[in-house]
Amino acid sequence: MNATTYTDRRGEIETYFDRTAVKAWERLTSTAPVGRIRASVRAGRDQMRNTLLGWLPADMHGLRLLDAGCGTGALAVEAAHRGAKVVAIDLSPTLVGIARERLPSELAHRIDFHAGDMLDPALGIFDYVVGMDSIIHYEAADAVRVIAGLAQRTERAVLFTFAPKTPLLATMRHVGRLFPKGDRAPSIVPVSPSDLSRRVAAEPSLAAFRAGRTLRVASGFYKSQALELART
Repeated sequence: MNATTYTDRRGEIETYFDRTAVKAWERLTSTAPVGRIRASVRAGRDQMRNTLLGWLPADMHGLRLLDAGCGTGALAVEAAHRGAKVVAIDLSPTLVGIARERLPSELAHRIDFHAGDMLDPALGIFDYVVGMDSIIHYEAADAVRVIAGLAQRTERAVLFTFAPKTPLLATMRHVGRLFPKGDRAPSIVPVSPSDLSRRVAAEPSLAAFRAGRTLRVASGFYKSQALELART
């Protein structure tokens, strides 16, 4: 992983989610009414979150999960409801603060929220790691190294999403740049599924993992693809 490009990009992402568009994301991840475009994004994110949760055990008692890029905490809360002990981390202290405010009191002992880097080894070892839309802003080489770093601390499976490279997504990225800065995220980096598979297969530290389930979600301006890497 290129430490410089990873660190620079991480800083841009933190600035966006912690300052530029925090109000927009707080509303998007709530049940408040939103416009048509944001409603499509919300629906897509809900579908993707449900997909990833569907790949986790229904009973997670005794299991430890890392929600890498937890945002306002919706996935972490659902995993905790299943009995998981969750560590939820995000670059944005503001979003983590919102997640803490939304946390049901009965789950307070099951979720440990942090603001910081999801690759921090001090977070410990996990049965499962979920990274929903948390590596889509990184160049492909850095993204795979991030996945590898998470996998080194994962006993069972890493579930993550990437932005699939398609002509439609390229057009939508161009159109998205026309929106006010508060309404758009930092530029995502699309990658073709075949290129990602090749990079994952060529990464030595992922030799103990095999690609499993995958699913693409397309809902208006939301385009994302989930992939499961299971330890063999």
